[in-house]
Amino acid sequence: MSRAFVFPGQGAQTIGMGRALAEAYPAAKAVFDEVDAALGEKLSALIWEGDAETLTLTQNAQPALMATSIAALRALEAEGVGVTSAAFVAGHSLGEYSALCAAGSLTLADTARLLRLRGQAMQAAVPVGVGAMAALLGLDFAAAAEVAAEAAQGEVCQAANDNDPAQVVVSGHKGAIERAVEIAKAKGAKRALLLPVSAPFHCALMQPAAEAMAAALAGVTIKAPVVPVVANVRAEAVSDPEAIRKLLVEQVTGSVRWRESVLWMEAQGVTEAWEIGAGKALSGMVKRIAPGIATRAVGTPDDVKAAVAG
Repeated sequence: MSRAFVFPGQGAQTIGMGRALAEAYPAAKAVFDEVDAALGEKLSALIWEGDAETLTLTQNAQPALMATSIAALRALEAEGVGVTSAAFVAGHSLGEYSALCAAGSLTLADTARLLRLRGQAMQAAVPVGVGAMAALLGLDFAAAAEVAAEAAQGEVCQAANDNDPAQVVVSGHKGAIERAVEIAKAKGAKRALLLPVSAPFHCALMQPAAEAMAAALAGVTIKAPVVPVVANVRAEAVSDPEAIRKLLVEQVTGSVRWRESVLWMEAQGVTEAWEIGAGKALSGMVKRIAPGIATRAVGTPDDVKAAVAG
């Protein structure tokens, strides 16, 4: 049984996530305390008792989802199952930071601060209303890339997230994304819809955010991970700290190659994927990409007990 730990990205956040873990496991509570201290604010209070709109702000959602994932991992560790029980770790977009923290490449405090900055930089890169993202359902990556190229018309329009065989997200200028939605429908997409996001992630418009992350990452210690990390922009494992640093910068403007990442892990013999943290979105994607990989969501104390029991 070869296992991968996978870590969710933005969109999985919910008010109350991780609270039961913190109440059941002191090691999970310590994660939220450390993130609060690193950010100099009670992010945990927002996560557990705040309003959904504030939590959904990119600068809050990113460190909050990471904290919840690491809290779930600490709960697993408390029950005797650590990250080294996995052959690989991988995360979707911001989840790659959670994976790196889980694998010991980044400290928890550094990861929290980097994600706060990443959220702020991504939000600031493009004025609200200038960019957009849309999900194209029922088209594969090649077809979606063709749609994006046709829709661009001199503006930015890129295939940003290759999520699974029938879900590709495009990102760029709002007008171009609106054109992409119409072109995709004309080309037979089952559905094409604008996403409720605050900025156009993973496209060339994010270049100012990439530069901000390059500066921030230059001042952070990155260690070799104890488990290889499958990088979004490479769709294969990396362990060299300098390669990781470079790829995290590229990831801001580059595509999240999730479908290829899962297929690569399957080709390395991975037979089960545990989704560590909030929600079950990645589990659904993994099932659609590689039906032979068994999935399990680990986000509550009951999930932790069930996972450890096998």
